[in-house]
Order: sequence, then structure tokens, then C-alpha cells
Amino acid sequence: MPDTVAPPRPTSATFQVDTESMPLEQVLVHTPGHEMELVAPDNRLDLLFDDILFLGHARDEHLLMCTLFEKVVDKPGAVLQVSELLLNVFQQEDARADFIDRLCRVMPETNIQAVRHDLKQLTPSELHSLALTGESPLPITLPPLPNLMFTRDLAAVVHDRIVISHAATAARSRESIIMQVLLHHHPFFDDVSDRVITLPEGVTFEGGDLLMAAPDVLLVGHSERTSFGAIMAIAHQVFEHTPIEHVLAVDLPKRRSTMHLDTVFTFASPNECVAFPPLVDDPSYGYAVHLTEGNEPGQFITDMRPNLRDVLGDLIDRDLKFIPCGGSERLNQEREQWTDGANVFAVAPGVIVGYERNRRTFEELRKHGYRVVSAENFLSYYQDSTFTPGEEKLAIQLAGTELSRGRGGPRCMTLPLARTSIHEV
Repeated sequence: MPDTVAPPRPTSATFQVDTESMPLEQVLVHTPGHEMELVAPDNRLDLLFDDILFLGHARDEHLLMCTLFEKVVDKPGAVLQVSELLLNVFQQEDARADFIDRLCRVMPETNIQAVRHDLKQLTPSELHSLALTGESPLPITLPPLPNLMFTRDLAAVVHDRIVISHAATAARSRESIIMQVLLHHHPFFDDVSDRVITLPEGVTFEGGDLLMAAPDVLLVGHSERTSFGAIMAIAHQVFEHTPIEHVLAVDLPKRRSTMHLDTVFTFASPNECVAFPPLVDDPSYGYAVHLTEGNEPGQFITDMRPNLRDVLGDLIDRDLKFIPCGGSERLNQEREQWTDGANVFAVAPGVIVGYERNRRTFEELRKHGYRVVSAENFLSYYQDSTFTPGEEKLAIQLAGTELSRGRGGPRCMTLPLARTSIHEV
């Protein structure tokens, strides 16, 4: 029998996301590293962390999730690591210079301008360390970036365009710079560098607030992290450049437990959502502003919709089932929403990943026909065979004992760059 030759890794990126749950093809992640060890009791709140994670276990849990994605996609280059891409692009002098210039503009309150020349003398690995951990041989110290593992917030792909986030907090502003430098300088993104949507100054947007409900329906959370001005700017761009016809600005309570729309609502399959029940059942929670394109460029037609469940029923040509995060009791709903029970990530229609600790959410998934299996058992079963999505609905449990303490679930930790188009199925 002839030796098999692994297919080559893709040499260029393709942006293609027209729904939330079609088969995953490529995803951007960041496995936590030394920056996580720099979160201390005194700075954890400034760095947006409620607790201190044990890096060893957090890395193991994250790498297991990445292995799971690689098995499901079963193609070379399915999982891209931010840290590796950044170190690679920093081999280019112009990319290092661009990063430093952007850093000086975004952080004028620091003394970093005084060492601009010295920054440009750093080696690629030294600048890479400064970018992720804030540490360098220079007499400056920047905050670390422990939130970088939540790559969902760096950007969002809408059809063949990518929207760059504007972080709402200073603790995450450097993450947007990293994403901009990768998209503008890394050869992997050369073919799609003209498809980057940059939002205007003064607005805030993070990718966890954006969901593709259908190829023509976009949901954007109006949260503590995403301003209404950003939603208007996104609507203008997607109406002009993509097949999107409806943008729903979903109002959320401006508090940490509902920091993004995907903390209370995600898609498990084209016709199934995992939702924190008040979002879709409580008339005082989750109203939406419905935006459509007007007759003149930049003009919108708006109408208010009091309930997300109803407006989705009106706009999407399929019946949606809402699987309650935490089950039927409000206390359990709130407990499991707090630990990201609603933040599941679909790797294929009806194949999702969530944190094991949200057991009542998994019980509800089981009632809706999902077979619940641990990530380890899934990988063991398919170790020597190919997994074919569609044969059954699967809810895959990721232990996430440490990762869940970072206040973000599997969807938060994943930025899909490409999924199979719904038109190809």
C-alpha cells in the first residue's frame, strides 16, 4: 500500500461565514501562555478577570479543544494560533514598525513614546513578548493580555468581510492592534487584505456581540462592550458590501454577566439556539432595533421589536427552537448563564462544544435529541477514523475547569474565519 502524503497547509486565508453553525473550516485561537501568569490579585479586575487561572491546566484544556477542532475539520491548517502568526509576521521590519506606531497612538498615557526608537531595535521575539506579556528589556512595562484567549472579540467575519473590533476597555486595546497588524502584513492574509472593515474612531465593538442568524440577517448586541454607534457603522458597511438585508441591534443589560450577546444566545444548528430564557421570554429584556437599508446611501429604516424570539420568527424562513440554558428554573438559568452555559460553539450543524459544568443545559440538549459525550471520549472513538458531521446530533463536553474561570466559553475562545457556505450544502 503506498504511503499517504498529507495535503499541504493552506497558504492564504479565505473569509467565508454566512451562518453560525455550518461546518467549520478554519478558526483563529490563542492558547493561553505566560501572559496568564501575570494576572495577580491586585491587577485582576483591571485586566477584566474575576479569578486567577492555573496556566498548566488552562493550556491543557485549550489544547484539547484545538485537537477536537482539528479532528472535526480534518484538514491541514484548520486551527491557527495568534501567537505563532504574530511571531512570524514580526520577522518583517515594516510589520514591527507598524505595530509600534499603532501602539504609541493608542497608548498616549504611557511613556512608550519616549522609547519609540528603542522599541524599533527590539528583536522579533522581544517585540512578540512585549505585545503579549508587556515585558521587554526596555525600562517600560505594559499590562499583559490574558484576554487574548477570547479571540472571538478581536474581529468578526460577515460573509467575505472581516470587521475589526474596537475594544471598549484599555485592557484590551492592544489586542485590536495585533489583529490589524496580522491582517495588513501577514502573507497569509494577502488575498483578503482588501476585505477588512475598519470602524470609525469613538465607537466600541467586540466580536462576541455579532452573530450571523441567517445569510441575510445579522444580530449585534448593544452591550456594555458594543456601542450603538458601532452597530450603525457595521450596518452601513454590511449593507454595502455583503448580502445582509436585516441588522438587529439587540439591547442587553449593561453588566458583566451579559457583556456580549453570545453570553446569552448562541446557535447550535440552523434551527436550534441555546438561550438564556429571559432574553427570549421576558418582554422587558432583549428588545431589538430592526435596521434595513433606506433609499439613499447611508440611510436606514428602523423599527422597534419588543422580543427577539418574535422578530427572528418574522425574519428567518425556518422554525427556531430555543433550548433553555440552565433548564426550567430561574436560579439554575442564572447560575449556568454565569458559567457560559449559553456560550456554545458549533463546529457543524448539531455538533457543539460547551463546558461540562453546565449539566442542566446538557440535560436540555439531551431532551432535544443530542447525544452528550466528553471531548476525550469523542477523540478516542474517532482516533482511527474520520468523523462525518450529520450522522447524529452531538453535545461535546469540554472540562474547562480552569478556562471557565476566565468568564468566557468555547464560542468566546474561537474566531471562525471560514465555514462551509450554506449554499454549498
